[in-house]
Amino acid sequence: MKKEEAHPLLKGGRRRSSYTHGFSASQIQSLTAICQTIIPPLADTGGDLPNHVQPFYSSNGPHEVAELIVKRGVPKAVFIVSLVLKFLSSRLGTLVLCGYICLDKNWPFVRTFSELSLKKRESVLQNWSRQTLLLPLRIAFLLLKIITLFIFFSWTDENSSNPAWEAIGYHVEEILEKQENEPPLKKGVIETMKNEDDYSLKESLLQKGISLIEDPNEKNTYKIKCDVVIVGSGSGGGVAAAVLAKSGQKVVIIEKGNYFTPQDYSGLEGPSLSELYESGGILSTEDGKIMIQAGSTVGGGSSINWSACIRTPDYVLQEWSKQNKLPLFTTDEYKSAMDDVCERLGVTENCVEEGFQNKVLRKGVEKLGLKIEPVPRNSSADHYCGSCCYGCKRGDKKGTESTWLVDAVNEGAVILSGCKAEKFVLVKNRCIGVIAISENQNIKKKLYIEARVTVSACGSLLTPPLLISSGLKNKNIGSNLHLHPVSFVWGYFPEPSSEIKGKCFEGGILTSLHKVQQNQESDNFETVIEVSALGPASFASLIPWESRQEINERMTKYSRTAVLFALTRDQGLGEVKRQGHVKYRLSKIDRENIKTGLRRALRILIAAGAEEVGTFRSDGQRIKCRGIKDEELDEFLDNVGAVGGPRSRSEHWTIYCSAHQMGSCRMGENEEDGAVDENGECWEAKGLFVCDGSVLPSALGVNPMVTIQSTAYCISKRLAASLKKGKLDS
Repeated sequence: MKKEEAHPLLKGGRRRSSYTHGFSASQIQSLTAICQTIIPPLADTGGDLPNHVQPFYSSNGPHEVAELIVKRGVPKAVFIVSLVLKFLSSRLGTLVLCGYICLDKNWPFVRTFSELSLKKRESVLQNWSRQTLLLPLRIAFLLLKIITLFIFFSWTDENSSNPAWEAIGYHVEEILEKQENEPPLKKGVIETMKNEDDYSLKESLLQKGISLIEDPNEKNTYKIKCDVVIVGSGSGGGVAAAVLAKSGQKVVIIEKGNYFTPQDYSGLEGPSLSELYESGGILSTEDGKIMIQAGSTVGGGSSINWSACIRTPDYVLQEWSKQNKLPLFTTDEYKSAMDDVCERLGVTENCVEEGFQNKVLRKGVEKLGLKIEPVPRNSSADHYCGSCCYGCKRGDKKGTESTWLVDAVNEGAVILSGCKAEKFVLVKNRCIGVIAISENQNIKKKLYIEARVTVSACGSLLTPPLLISSGLKNKNIGSNLHLHPVSFVWGYFPEPSSEIKGKCFEGGILTSLHKVQQNQESDNFETVIEVSALGPASFASLIPWESRQEINERMTKYSRTAVLFALTRDQGLGEVKRQGHVKYRLSKIDRENIKTGLRRALRILIAAGAEEVGTFRSDGQRIKCRGIKDEELDEFLDNVGAVGGPRSRSEHWTIYCSAHQMGSCRMGENEEDGAVDENGECWEAKGLFVCDGSVLPSALGVNPMVTIQSTAYCISKRLAASLKKGKLDS
């Protein structure tokens, strides 16, 4: 059978004809020398550029690294990198940053960084990683290491392949069965990125039955009228769109991401992260401590999450109802909403066959005599797909783009993809719509979408900045951000000596979990242990780099390395007041919970039969397990903890990750306690509702999709009833 052809944006291959990073030729020369130092050889060929590495340089790899650094890096970190590369381009600058190691007995006595031997360059980078006084050098090292390894392991040629993958035992699953199904949202979606110009967009809108007016006083704007406009199409926006469209409202959804179908997905890590994730999957807190992942496509996070469908824990519902004084969460209304959500998502708790990593987790937990729990999923019981985090190529996983949004479109809703909200329109403390622009540079006209009701559903990272830029002042907007921070551990299982077969990237991503409980009789827990879905580029970016040879060893063992993480129900708080600017601080109790979780996860890996285990601490903390004595293991685990981030003054540091963001526009009993009321309506602007994870009162402690959708279901059901009664028209 013929191999399916992926969407051009997800296909990979070199498409860039020119670069805009702004680095000089001498800076690129220094950057190339750094890349050569960081990138593992993957094969001992005796040459400077092994066959697995050569294509990276022949394909302008260093320029690709520079481009991504400038495009995705935190501005302050980008400035530091640019300055460091400039220093390394001169002899004096190299002497300042590298010290005596660049001195030579021959003229001109001082060598530039690119003139140093590979061993000396490696020593310089190792020193920067351990730097505790000149932290900018550590920041430069971190950004260069992350982007270099990410590009190296994710780039593909025109055939969507990478020669490095063979050396590490990795491959992208091919779906040979060509599907000719019509896109499920075809009759309701307008892909503005495909429109040729303003007139083309106008015709597309009229064809979808959208009422459009060209105001002679606003020549640069198309005015659209509808009942409800929703910003965002993920778990919150998708549910709201379906419920409100079914109630008879004319609904328009705007989504800044593009629309893809199962036939479009490639399973390629690089282009998939670039197109389906916020900031291309490379977004961090301002201090670089936490890497954040969030969806940015039609379907939002539900299109790229790991399928987990876990109901809101009872003790969390009790807390939100009593402590936060939000009775909604202990009502039959909310319980019924969870039932309806799970039914629409086709949730099943059965799993016919688990993948390698989940088998490791299950075996280790059971060997320790602890409890392992199945993870309900919005896919079939035999769904064996390890690349759903890049979009489900089989179309088995039921995100909002194949469920709720289909329901909405069938009721006449229209989705504008590639369209970004600029601000909400407020008149006398009432919201009357939204101003939006297409991401298509050929479309010059703005869209003024006037509506009876406006819903912000663009997630915990984007809803607060949009509300603030629209003029809202409530102190809770953008505050109280929870991230469910996670820290990783790994275990290596050589195939010949392990009973557990398979590779780390095969099988359902998340099918089992373990709750770390102080009291086994209690339902309460603060930390869960789950498996991770790290493609080779993400794994290489996050795993410690100690030396070129060490990263070579780690990557050649990649396919048989199980990665677990400890996720805590965080009490620490962050804020996001401007788009892309996230601040966050772990609390002391969060660190303790993560430490407890990491130690439990390491014991699980050892019990499952790992030959070697380790953490993601910067110094490569690890231990061989074969024949290990109890006292040796205890001593090792005593030194495992939740260390600081790269800007800490400690010699050892790590990178945390977050895939769940909550609480940045939390519900509250009054405007002192929350940004919105129990109905999701903003205290400051009538007719403006928030319907996404940002309204959750606190961290949840488990994967939040069902909770977000159930909360959105309740908000939109109440909103539909109010609209029907005409309560929101005055």
